[in-house]
Amino acid sequence: MLAEIGQFALIVGLVLAFAQTTLTGYGVKTGNEILKGMGNRAALGQFVFVLFAFFVLTALYVLSDFSVLNVAQNSHTTKPLIYKITGVWGNHEGSMLLWVLILATFGFFLARSKKLPAALRDRAVAIQGLIGFSFLAFLIFTSNPFIRIFPSPIDGQGLNPILQDIGLAIHPPFLYLGYVGLSTAFSLAAAGLLMGKINREWATAVRPWVLSAWAFLTVGIGLGSWWAYHELGWGGWWFWDPVENASFMPWLFATALFHSLRVVEKREALKSWTALLAILAFSFSLIGTFLVRSGILTSVHAFAVDPTRGGFLLILLAIAIGGALLLYGLRAPLLKPKDTFGPVSREGGLLFNNVFFVSACLTVFLGTFYPLFMDAMGGNKISVGAPYFNSTFVPIMIPALLLMPLVVRMSWKKANFITVIKDMRYAGGSALVLGAIVGFFYWPDSFLALLGIVLGGWIAFGTLSDFISKVRSKSAKTNTLEKFKRMPKAALGMTIAHLGAAILVISITSVSFWQEENIGLMEIGDTLEAGDLQVTLEAIDLGAEENFQYLRGQFTIYENGEVVTPISAERRIYNVRRMETTEAGIYSTLSGDYYLTLGGQGDAEQLAVHFFKNPLVPWLWGGGLMLVLGALITLVGGRKKAGVGA
Repeated sequence: MLAEIGQFALIVGLVLAFAQTTLTGYGVKTGNEILKGMGNRAALGQFVFVLFAFFVLTALYVLSDFSVLNVAQNSHTTKPLIYKITGVWGNHEGSMLLWVLILATFGFFLARSKKLPAALRDRAVAIQGLIGFSFLAFLIFTSNPFIRIFPSPIDGQGLNPILQDIGLAIHPPFLYLGYVGLSTAFSLAAAGLLMGKINREWATAVRPWVLSAWAFLTVGIGLGSWWAYHELGWGGWWFWDPVENASFMPWLFATALFHSLRVVEKREALKSWTALLAILAFSFSLIGTFLVRSGILTSVHAFAVDPTRGGFLLILLAIAIGGALLLYGLRAPLLKPKDTFGPVSREGGLLFNNVFFVSACLTVFLGTFYPLFMDAMGGNKISVGAPYFNSTFVPIMIPALLLMPLVVRMSWKKANFITVIKDMRYAGGSALVLGAIVGFFYWPDSFLALLGIVLGGWIAFGTLSDFISKVRSKSAKTNTLEKFKRMPKAALGMTIAHLGAAILVISITSVSFWQEENIGLMEIGDTLEAGDLQVTLEAIDLGAEENFQYLRGQFTIYENGEVVTPISAERRIYNVRRMETTEAGIYSTLSGDYYLTLGGQGDAEQLAVHFFKNPLVPWLWGGGLMLVLGALITLVGGRKKAGVGA
């Protein structure tokens, strides 16, 4: 009976989503405030019923009700409670229910927002309801999580073992908050285009929604990278997997979008370009959804295998993206900038950066979808991997990163390039000195390694130089501390985020060019060397836990003959699915990670061992956290009532 109640709640949510769209839309058209209010209440109702359905599915997992097909396929009685709960979204149907829940949540907050102008909010709520209705229909008719099976099995099949990790408990929800959060930018952009009012007040209203979605998406991507690094045992943090790219592409668009919104907010320029970015940011989220849910990929992240779902999603994509772009084509020519600006200006610099980010995203899109397109056309199966992405994405991003410190020192409308360069001479000199020091001690085989270090130093020193210029007191009436306290939170958030970007560039460069590794078969007492490092196998253990058996190696790591740390790594075989997984041994320090895994070959006498020294990897996660912290400071400090001018 519980599953049928959950199914009924989803159907009621579908009806309320339709009511949200039609009542609010007709209320806007006729000026009927009662209908608008009813539409806003329908948004609340949709959220409540979808949330209830999600709780019902979670209860079915906790109770191990294997008469429900979704539970039987993805849970087991012996599975720990935490993984019974996370198993709710560790599959296609459950993850789509989570997607729809987050979509309804954003629709509810959009309807309740008092900071948005009423005219803009009502139109956006109607559009958000239409998106919710479409995805609820997809969920109910093609991906129903409450389908019964008879006879029901005594035990389920269990969740995919590599998804039984704490990273799965938090990675997908944050990722979906970012994906789906961009729907608000899409709805507000479409609403602004319908009104013909993409202006300063509109940008002020939209920017917090975009920045919060970007922060969630950053956390989701970072957690996904951290999970893959710890769980998959391949020693890397990014693989250019198509599903990784599916989340990275909307992140690039969102990054360009919230910088472009600043130009609209400050100067009322780039209005049509910014509206287009808002549409494309969520459009690429939808494209990512299609990539994962259509069945065209085989991946640990990709759930769907039914082509019916892919066809349904393709229709949704065509209607949503096509309709939004048609609206943009009709309305964008009416959006005239209030003022002009020179190419050397804050606006010009941000526009150039936007172009670089969008171009980088399109190279990722091409590398991700070209193999799928060739396969669909009946051509040869091809694979596009890291060499393509590194040789196309990286060169485009280098000038974008070079511009970062320069743009923040440029004045609005028109700047003197020579003056900006003079202001940044100490930052540039410091970056070159940093590169020389690193090159002296760690001369690489590739010039790109030193370029990456210099580029990271340039961003860091340039950002600090701008920060010092803002807080340095030139008057006896104010001191530096007072100027810091009066500093706009947006400027402080930007400083922290840009420093995080600098740390990311340096850590990515270090692990890419200075990673040390070795692989070999080891018996007890054997030593494996990698540069100045030595790894000795001390013992081999066989054992079992509640739902898996393990083969564990106990090691000691030495550096220049000195003991660094004992460390262990495992291979596990899960009892239900008989799948084998790798549990890496990782010892983190400020200088990097010692990373050790057991290969597929190995037994109680001999182990296949793969050992890495990954320099500065912990700083990579720290840089990502600084990006998020900068966004949060900007959000908290930048909240103010927004209104659209008459």
